[in-house]
Amino acid sequence: MKVLVLAPKARYDAYSADNPTRAKCELVFCDREADEKTFLAAGADASALFVTPVTEVSESLMAQMPNLKLIHSEGVGFDRIDLAAARARGIYVCNNAGCNEKAVAEMSVMMMSMLVHRILWGDRMVRTGHQDEAVHELEVKIPKDLANCTVGLVGFGHIAKATARLLNVYGSKVLYWTRHRASPEVEEAYHAEYRSLTDLAQQCDIVSLHLPANPETRHIVDAAFLAHMKPEAYLVNTGRGALIDDEALCAAIRAGTIAGAAVDCYEPEPATADHPLVRLAQEYPDKLVLCPHQGGIAQSAFHHAHEMLFSDLQKVMDGEKPDHIVNGL
Repeated sequence: MKVLVLAPKARYDAYSADNPTRAKCELVFCDREADEKTFLAAGADASALFVTPVTEVSESLMAQMPNLKLIHSEGVGFDRIDLAAARARGIYVCNNAGCNEKAVAEMSVMMMSMLVHRILWGDRMVRTGHQDEAVHELEVKIPKDLANCTVGLVGFGHIAKATARLLNVYGSKVLYWTRHRASPEVEEAYHAEYRSLTDLAQQCDIVSLHLPANPETRHIVDAAFLAHMKPEAYLVNTGRGALIDDEALCAAIRAGTIAGAAVDCYEPEPATADHPLVRLAQEYPDKLVLCPHQGGIAQSAFHHAHEMLFSDLQKVMDGEKPDHIVNGL
């Protein structure tokens, strides 16, 4: 089976070189930043397409790949793939749900800790020769730590649950919201209490976003949501950039409605120098932690992801349904 891969060959050589299914396939690699014409020149006859979560897969591209049976995201995200077009053509779309849960959860908690401990501010104070002043300021206004923070998880999938487990270790109180409440057994296992979205915003010291991007979740954090948050609260986003209305977030930070934010994803991506949050960080360098969508870029995540990629591919090769379908086929 021919597979068109819109991702670096070096990554596949590092994480799936010995995979038995890969040995049965012809993998053709193409730069994901290229255009559709280049993709098609490389692999219009491919039966499977592997893409990064930020790679757009349009109806036009599918229409020109007549043998296509499977489109698989390398990661968790799949919002850049035209799911309806794939479904109409009988093409499975899959993702690697849970492949990076530990890495992204670690990133989420690290960003929370950076905010509550004012790490960016402390780093700047020491670099500019003001360590003594920083210590005196902290002694006057001692910051919270995760042990006495209430953290609200918006979404309660693989990554949110892994984040809850880490927060349990620190002793944080964990609240969560999701469209479909978890069972009492799950809530007990993760020491997490369900709240409405408004109650969660009002009660939490940190709100952490863990939702996919879709029409229902787009700008779920808007001006109304931010108005419910406490002035000393922080927002963390390791989900998708589209979850936040950036202009509303910028207005809230400028007005002091919330204390700050840490984000690892943007709308659109890649974030350029004129992105609203990048510009805001120049005004308020101590209130925003900006990361380059790196939470899921970890060795453990890629090992797991490549196992899932080729497991689903093998099922398609055997005429079976893959395990991680996201477009309802």
